[in-house]
Amino acid sequence: MRRPFMDTTEQLTSLEGQQYLVLRPTAGVGEVYREVQNAALARLGIPARHPHTGHVTLRGFYEPERREELAEGIRAWAAKQPPIEVIAEAVDEFPAPWQILIVRLARSDSLVSAYSTLTTALDATDFRRLGELPLADWTFHLSVLYGKTLDAAEWGALAQAESRVLRPAPAEVITEAELVWYQDGIEHAEVLPLGG
Repeated sequence: MRRPFMDTTEQLTSLEGQQYLVLRPTAGVGEVYREVQNAALARLGIPARHPHTGHVTLRGFYEPERREELAEGIRAWAAKQPPIEVIAEAVDEFPAPWQILIVRLARSDSLVSAYSTLTTALDATDFRRLGELPLADWTFHLSVLYGKTLDAAEWGALAQAESRVLRPAPAEVITEAELVWYQDGIEHAEVLPLGG
């Protein structure tokens, strides 16, 4: 059974109408992600918002009326995209105002190429993209927990305690992407094999 990425009513409501193209690490990177998240939540000792399942977001969209058209374009990209290597290099943070603990990924050739070819494919469309940054400015990552509601001292202590270089750096090759969308308070997904 597919494990959802987001599972609370609050998360599902906040994502209504949005779509995301994500990668789901399940081997070495997925394992270290779960270890980091469990340790961070235990250290914090209070409930905190966090993804239910680790994922690498390649793009976000807001196309509730053109979801099928968007899916067609993403399927065409996936059919040409070779499998993608992800390498977890560190536990890091996006500091205030975001306050997000992350597993930062190395800029592997295949991950950078996937982001770049996706940008090229999307530039030929007028799909509304969310939070997109140029490749040079993008930090590839998996969000571990969202600490925006923590005060500065709590956040600083958590981020300092958890941040570290991962040695050895876990790696895995991902052979499928998922197009995830949020509609009527439910997370839906289509698995897209990478075919290049």
